[in-house]
Amino acid sequence: MERREFLKSAAITALASTLPPYAEAADSVSGIPYRTLGRTGVKVSLVGLGGHHIGRSYVSQDESTRIIRTGLDSGVNFLDNCWDYNKGVSEERMGIALKDGYRQKAFLMTKLDGRTAKSAQQQVEESLKRLQTDYIDLIQIHEVIRMDDPERVFATGGSLEYLEKAKKEGKVHFIGFTGHKSPEIHLHMIETATKHNYTFDTVQMPLNVMDAHFDSFGSKVIPAAKKLNMGILGMKPMGDSIILKSNTVTPVDCLRYAMHLPVSVVITGCDSMQILQQAIDTAKNFRGLSEAEVSAILKKTETVAQNGQFELYKTSHDFDGTYQNPQWLG
Repeated sequence: MERREFLKSAAITALASTLPPYAEAADSVSGIPYRTLGRTGVKVSLVGLGGHHIGRSYVSQDESTRIIRTGLDSGVNFLDNCWDYNKGVSEERMGIALKDGYRQKAFLMTKLDGRTAKSAQQQVEESLKRLQTDYIDLIQIHEVIRMDDPERVFATGGSLEYLEKAKKEGKVHFIGFTGHKSPEIHLHMIETATKHNYTFDTVQMPLNVMDAHFDSFGSKVIPAAKKLNMGILGMKPMGDSIILKSNTVTPVDCLRYAMHLPVSVVITGCDSMQILQQAIDTAKNFRGLSEAEVSAILKKTETVAQNGQFELYKTSHDFDGTYQNPQWLG
């Protein structure tokens, strides 16, 4: 092996070792592993259903209901959503699907964009109405993608002020934050919270086969979150299918790699019963990855991942809803 290739291989192996491995789940429901959602103590399914896909125009209400209910009946309990997904259609569809006793099967998470107490209250109340529920298990501050977002959230009259009030009123049970732009912004949010003697219950971030090579949330944010026992939510395992266009990995490779990380749940978008079944089967069959398997996946994606061309949520505004609609921030 040439020296250059040897150094490259050594670097990949070192990178793999910096990503804490999957720990065997002690619990399962219908064959799906369950993990503890950090400091909340709640058990959640290894795979969670993303909320954006079920509200897209090419998916009918009947199909979205079928996807959600089949997932819940199959042992998936974690549901993702957001106040702004598809102009509220995603929450409305999920609310319909959660009728007839299905709400009791779900750990329901949604997100809000508001940075002020007033806008946060308005959005939480709208989400409760759309989702047809009296409470949200986990509310997350969405799109923390600007370095001044933490200061706005924690300011007097900021969104956290209302969320803590809503928590006392029983409208929300846990509070977290999410973002996809930069691990430095995530770290700033965690550090800002610490300065205010506050710890978020959860943190959501993109964790996938490309992230490991470029401005990595996995190597930078996971260790900080684990120190505080925050529930770690992995999203964009396939980068909204963009990662698959690299022709380096399969959907199952993407899911298994994300599941190997020390996440509580891997949130994946399912816009068909076939995609849902793929996610369920992958979770049921997952037994962890060996160091050799991790290294092999990272070698496949190393070259194409270098400039973030398959992580457009980091390198462009294509995924920044609040950039396109700053009025949502309040």
